[in-house]
Amino acid sequence: MMWQDFVFMIGSSLSIGFLAPTLRDASARVPLGTSVPSMTIGIVYGITFATLGMTFSSLGAFVTGVMWSLVAVARSPVPETPEPTRREHLRIVGGDLATRLTTRLETLPVVGPYVAVLVSTDAGHAVDHHAPDDESVQPAD
Repeated sequence: MMWQDFVFMIGSSLSIGFLAPTLRDASARVPLGTSVPSMTIGIVYGITFATLGMTFSSLGAFVTGVMWSLVAVARSPVPETPEPTRREHLRIVGGDLATRLTTRLETLPVVGPYVAVLVSTDAGHAVDHHAPDDESVQPAD
């Protein structure tokens, strides 16, 4: 086992941790020009690390690419049109897929605690931890 494998895995883990708040914040908007290239790079790095036998680096880079793809689907700005766009349909399907995926990942002993921290759900719907409570909102003047 190469020590470099762990260094790259730690770097990817940090990227995943830094992306989690973006996925949890319903008001976050990340342009596709940022998320799609980052997603592509993460997946290509994951495949490259796998061919080099760097299992942990491969897994970390691939998961980072998947996180960026979720950001592209869930947090990219959508133009306001009267009819749903293909991206809005993809966002609905992607959101449902992300919910099912995180539910299954939470059951795994190694990944579960991290997934539970990254995505919290309440009755199947994402909870926005940045939204103020009714009690903390001050009345307008």
